[in-house]
Amino acid sequence: MDATAQQGHDAQTMRPARPRPLSLAETARLAGGTLGAGEASAAVTGVSLDSRQLRPGDLYAALPGARAHGAQFAADARRAGAVAVLTDTAGRELLERSGVGLPVVVAPDPRRSVGAIAARVYGSRPEDGTAPALFAVTGTNGKTTTTYFTNSLLRALGHRTGLIGTIEILAGDESIPSRLTTPEAPHVHSLLALMRERGITAASMEVSSHALQFHRVDGVRYDVAGFTNLTQDHLDLHGSMEEYFAVKAQLFTPERTRRAVVVVQDVDDAWGLRMAEHAREQLGAEHVDTIALRGDVPGDRNGGPDRHGADWTLTALDRRGIGHAFELRHRDGRALRVSTGLPGDFNVANAALAVVMVVASGAGVADVQRALDDADPLTTDVPGRMQLVGTEPTAVVDFAHNPDALRRALGAVEPPGRGGRLIVVFGATGERDRSKRPIMGEVAARHADVVIVTDDDPHDEEPAGIREQVAGGARAAQEAGARATEVLVLEPRAVAIRAAVAMAGPEDSVLVAGRGHETVQEIRGVDHPLDDREELRAALADAQQGRWEDR
Repeated sequence: MDATAQQGHDAQTMRPARPRPLSLAETARLAGGTLGAGEASAAVTGVSLDSRQLRPGDLYAALPGARAHGAQFAADARRAGAVAVLTDTAGRELLERSGVGLPVVVAPDPRRSVGAIAARVYGSRPEDGTAPALFAVTGTNGKTTTTYFTNSLLRALGHRTGLIGTIEILAGDESIPSRLTTPEAPHVHSLLALMRERGITAASMEVSSHALQFHRVDGVRYDVAGFTNLTQDHLDLHGSMEEYFAVKAQLFTPERTRRAVVVVQDVDDAWGLRMAEHAREQLGAEHVDTIALRGDVPGDRNGGPDRHGADWTLTALDRRGIGHAFELRHRDGRALRVSTGLPGDFNVANAALAVVMVVASGAGVADVQRALDDADPLTTDVPGRMQLVGTEPTAVVDFAHNPDALRRALGAVEPPGRGGRLIVVFGATGERDRSKRPIMGEVAARHADVVIVTDDDPHDEEPAGIREQVAGGARAAQEAGARATEVLVLEPRAVAIRAAVAMAGPEDSVLVAGRGHETVQEIRGVDHPLDDREELRAALADAQQGRWEDR
């Protein structure tokens, strides 16, 4: 069983009721592989990468994993009712030695072929007009919020919506927790087919760089794909920002999307400008919309339709409570008045992207304006994303887990007029990009008054070493004159959260960053219940009780 499949197996429980049987000969053709003679009589009615989640009639995709080869679990697959195994040459050798007795399709790159096979078996994206309109969002930060915004606006327009993302998977009213930002390819296609069966008319998906790198969305073509931003993250997988960009750019090709919407922060946003240019080259300028958040940005360098600048420009930005109101103006004169109650300039960008993606899908500007005015859809709650837990002090939980996201989150919860202190509690994930740890510490020290470094999810890495790498960056910034007056290292995380609340006054702000909606903390392979929102809520309640008792 592949390790990534083990993480995402919950989505496998959601399948369409009417798969389309696929012969093993056709399975081998789609895989670009070979099938042994006399082994072509069975029909495939499902696909699974996880031997524990197989159903009778499934093709078991036995892939090489980080710790074991999936072919080692083929006997379990046969007992569960698998009709065949898809694997590579190494897997075939394991199967021959074990004598499992199932037909075997051998492909040069079986992971790459799983998406096409699952798409065919489940009939996930037929061209007969019955498939839901499908929206993809990629980028380093903002994917989750943008998909929630998009779905909320689509519902206000009368759609029945679905969602595949970091927090949850929704197919109508049914929700299951999500363990991967984007599930494995068989799960993606089964979910899309299930949505079609249930009458879903529009769905949004987060598409991570891992999903593109590991072929989790192969065989899916989106109606609109959106790009939020690109900042340092996941370099443990991609190695460099150039490689990270190249993987993200795969989404903006004719094989994967019909239209694209790209946010460009300003004229210095090299990644946004490059992604817009790449999308125009791949899709044609008429199929790409750009959004300029600050000032004008260059248009199509090849003299295409938007050669005079960005397609949409954000103007008239004003604070409205803790959120913002603004205008999106198209270069052809069309305009939309937009507001969101979620704090932070990054949520302005997320809201703008969601609105333009919906317009790009074919929704009329007048209809979108009515939905924005009547339903306030961009003030929807997004679990663990700038989630307000208390007001005196202002207490917020956010998923920010890389330097840029942390900087933006800190800016969003800055006490008004610097009348109070800003206290941040955060850590860094184990067995992930180590280079960002001291940078995150530096960011915290430059933008907060009190920095409390604690544990995130250490996984199998020594927690103390992670904490020290983060704290080292904070202390170095502090010595260089950064804003922070205190840098503390506290664990466990619940203790750190309580310490932050204990030192906060009514005018202060407390940001607990890094884990957002997550409800378990993994330490050396063991999941420990931990929800930052509940810990923060309890700490605030106890502090309030203590203040009453002191009176």
